[in-house]
Amino acid sequence: MVAALGIAAYQVIKWAQEPAVPARLRPPSKSVIIPDRSTFQQIAALLEREELIRSRLAFTWLGRFHSADRKIQAGEYELNAGMAPAEILLRLTTGQVVLHPILIPEGLTMVQIADIFGQQGLVDRQEALRLMTDPTFIGSLGITAGTLEGYLYPDTYKFPKGVRPREVITTMVEHLRQVYGPDLVARTQELRMTQHEVLTLASVIEKESGSNGEREEIAAVFHNRLKKRIPLQSDPTVIYGLPNYDGNIHKKDLMSPSPYNTYRIAGLPPGPIANPGIQSIRATLYPSNSRALYFVSKNDGTHQFSATFAEHNEAVEKYQKRPFRRAMHPRTSSMTSVQRAMP
Repeated sequence: MVAALGIAAYQVIKWAQEPAVPARLRPPSKSVIIPDRSTFQQIAALLEREELIRSRLAFTWLGRFHSADRKIQAGEYELNAGMAPAEILLRLTTGQVVLHPILIPEGLTMVQIADIFGQQGLVDRQEALRLMTDPTFIGSLGITAGTLEGYLYPDTYKFPKGVRPREVITTMVEHLRQVYGPDLVARTQELRMTQHEVLTLASVIEKESGSNGEREEIAAVFHNRLKKRIPLQSDPTVIYGLPNYDGNIHKKDLMSPSPYNTYRIAGLPPGPIANPGIQSIRATLYPSNSRALYFVSKNDGTHQFSATFAEHNEAVEKYQKRPFRRAMHPRTSSMTSVQRAMP
């Protein structure tokens, strides 16, 4: 009798530890969220309710047997009924949570990045923006700038549901630190620039470049203008300083007292106007040997570069005024910056 009961108990346990559905049937995956501070009994009940395990009692016993009942990590998990309870338990105790990809393209401002956070639903937009401008938090990252504009490295990241905004932002800043390695730090010092200045100029190049092959040439134009103390005269910097940009740059905008108005103020703007990628950062540090001081859009994604103002005027006539004399106003933002530049 005892032996029979033992065999029966063994068969029940064995049955309970098998997948709820044979794996060969390829049952669909389910997204299961384990709330923070859930008890093991609550988790077992949830898994049974979702028909991912056969028995909550057997799963509870399994967790206690492996001393895993207090090691469950909260989060979102992708599970299916073809997984054995032991496999499910392993995922829960090792924190194999679902990671959601989030793409941050090059050249976005921190406000635009916060918008993406909000659209993805992973991070609270307002809290992210608050942290990006919080002096204490910024200082804790080892950054002395007033905001994190320019320090949020653009890339594709993967984060779990419920991730805290400070973790996301810290990850992006640390990624920049990894990309901006010792070789780039050494080059920055060689050029007698600070990292903040490099990121500032790189952000302008990022916004000005329509073709990857022109970044070094655009960088050379700005380096040349800085050396000659000629204002950068970059439209994107003016736009960044406008509280209400309507899609066009007007004459009054070019006269605005904004510190980002590089038509009126010589040198670099006070900080980055976007978050540049590695190509623009490297172009800033390794510009071409060009003597150009001007560039104008050729309306095909590329630019015509000129070393003299006379050459530049010819390029403006050829690529802007002549084809679009009737349709284009001379002060619209569709005309690339530096094409208006004066010697």
